[in-house]
Amino acid sequence: MATEAGNWLIVGLGNPGAEYERTRHNLGFMLVDLIASEHGCQVKRSECRALIGRAEVDGQTVELAKPQTYMNLSGESVNCLLQKEGRRRERLLVISDDLALPFGKIRLRPQGTHGGQNGLRSIIDSLGTNEFIRLRIGIQPEHPISNAKNFVLERFSKVEAGKVEDILKTGADAVRAILKHGVGKAMAEFN
Repeated sequence: MATEAGNWLIVGLGNPGAEYERTRHNLGFMLVDLIASEHGCQVKRSECRALIGRAEVDGQTVELAKPQTYMNLSGESVNCLLQKEGRRRERLLVISDDLALPFGKIRLRPQGTHGGQNGLRSIIDSLGTNEFIRLRIGIQPEHPISNAKNFVLERFSKVEAGKVEDILKTGADAVRAILKHGVGKAMAEFN
C-alpha cells in the first residue's frame, strides 16, 4: 500500500470550537495538529467544510484534514474531500477516539465497523463502505459511566491529561509506520 500513487488524506475527527478543544472526543484533531506541527504545516485552508493542510511526511505528500461539521456529520466532509482529484479511499486514514478501547490504547484496522463512534458511522454511511484505514485511540473510563455523550465531551481527568502527549506521540509514530510500511506492518507493531 505504501507504494501506491496519490496523496494520503489523513482525517482527524473532532468537534470545532474552543469548548471542545481538549476533550476526549477531539483526539483525532489533536493528533492531526501534532503531525502538522512536527512537519511545519498549518491546517487552516478551508475545503469541503474542513480545515486542511499539506505536509511532507517521510517522503510522502500528506493532506491533513479536520472536518468542521461536528462529529456526527464528519462523513459529509470526508466524502467531499475524496471527490477531489488525486485522492483515493485506499489512501484515506481516519483518526478517532474509541470508548470501547482502554484509555491510551491504539488500534489500527484496514476496515471495520463504526463500533458506536458516530464520526466513523457518518463516514461509513457517506462513503457507502467501511473499507478505509482507521486509527482509534482508546478513551474507555476505568469506572462505569451513566452518560457516554457527556463523558466523551468532557476534558481529560488530571491523570489522563498527564498521559495524552505520550499517547499522541505514539499515534504519530503509528501514522508514520502506515505511510512507510503499510497498514499490515503498522498493525503488527502498534496493536
